[in-house]
Amino acid sequence: MNYFDTDLETLHAKLVNGEITSEELTKQTIAKIEAENDTIEAYLTINDQAIEQAKAIDAAGINPDSILSGIPIALKDNLVTKEMRTTAASKMLENFTSLFDATVVEKLKTAGAIFVGKTNMDEFAMGSSTENSALATTHNPWNLDTVPGGSSGGSAATVSAGEVLASLGSDTGGSIRQPASFTGVVGMKPTYGRVSRWGLIAFGSSFDQVGPFTRTVKDNAHMLNAISGHDDHDATSSTKEVPDFAAGIDKGVKGLKIALPKEFIGDGVQPEIKAAIKNAAAKYEELGATVEEVSLPNTKYGVMAYYVLASSEASSNLERFDGIRYGFRAADAKNLEDVYVNSRSLGFGDEVKRRIMIGTFSLSAGSFDKYFKQAAKVRTKIINDFQKVFQDYDLILTPTATSTAFKIGEESSDPMEMYINDALTIPVNLAGLPGMSLPAGFSDGLPIGMQLIGRPFEEQTIYQAGYAFEQSTDFHKQTPTLGGK
Repeated sequence: MNYFDTDLETLHAKLVNGEITSEELTKQTIAKIEAENDTIEAYLTINDQAIEQAKAIDAAGINPDSILSGIPIALKDNLVTKEMRTTAASKMLENFTSLFDATVVEKLKTAGAIFVGKTNMDEFAMGSSTENSALATTHNPWNLDTVPGGSSGGSAATVSAGEVLASLGSDTGGSIRQPASFTGVVGMKPTYGRVSRWGLIAFGSSFDQVGPFTRTVKDNAHMLNAISGHDDHDATSSTKEVPDFAAGIDKGVKGLKIALPKEFIGDGVQPEIKAAIKNAAAKYEELGATVEEVSLPNTKYGVMAYYVLASSEASSNLERFDGIRYGFRAADAKNLEDVYVNSRSLGFGDEVKRRIMIGTFSLSAGSFDKYFKQAAKVRTKIINDFQKVFQDYDLILTPTATSTAFKIGEESSDPMEMYINDALTIPVNLAGLPGMSLPAGFSDGLPIGMQLIGRPFEEQTIYQAGYAFEQSTDFHKQTPTLGGK
């Protein structure tokens, strides 16, 4: 099975018609993953029950009404699962197995999906390159010397390499969209609340959102259909009705008004990326949309506000990893304080400890008003900027990242340089908006991603615009020769 030559609808039809069985498909998928994992290192765990689960799906019969029935997919390793360990790519949880499945995992099981494995990530989703993983370093299939982005780098890389058609990631400040941009795939961060966070290991609870990676826009819409909806386990999940995101995806963009913020194509953005976005804007005008330049003046403060707020939430969320109830416990502890201090010092990596300290400092009595409160005010200003633009425009078009994929080790020693990688994606998380990255060009053989941002709960408009662009270009048809230029 060559996943580069097919999509969910085509593969579903073959499964329903008996041209291929889920067992055969799953065996071929796992064989390809195992053959390439030493090279790409996208996976931390391969599901040894996957083939048996596929056999059970075949025995029960492929569900003709569920497009994911019998389809192998991958999960980011911060989504808890009963049949596989969940590590969050951390020494702290290296041997942890959950007693329950995340809600999105349950939903995909109900749809008949087969989970082939858990993918590598930056530890506890903190990073922009997947170099912060305590367990592996994932490589970009387009050039093995470069990073796949982060924190969902494994989930992006496995789709980019053609090992699976779809995977799930999580996005706190750009962790789906930035790796999608670096690896030349489609990545959607839904509106905050569109998808349940129950069973997602929390980083920043007011930012985190689960979303899909796919090779095409329509496949992405099908995946979001499967995982969206209210969940009684998650008080922040929305009760809004979930439309069929794939229905009417081919309506086109005629009459749509698209905003192009000048702050997102200014200094610091690679010239080739600026050119690709301007070409995309021209393409949309050619397809019947109106594209106009606008201003989002407060987005320049987004990175600073985000790292105060998200780190503050992380310092609270990660308190539970204390060496007492579960997870890593230091062996040399002589008293209770040693258990806490040594277990957290040895169990967490440098970036996780850095953010815990930033967050704890920001929440301290002497700093709360000076930092946390001010960052929250900036967040409100950014929300207001977006609301003002969306009074007159249907979508916002921006680059996804300021650069193409950088070399492994190139930025890992400079945390501030790494944080800037999320400058164009963070404002979307601060405002709780939906945003999607899709391929829009190449620079020196590496993919360029463009970002479409929509009004809250208007993912359908993003998919329609993304599909129109995809169908009028051939960027999504380009595939990596593993490690080639």
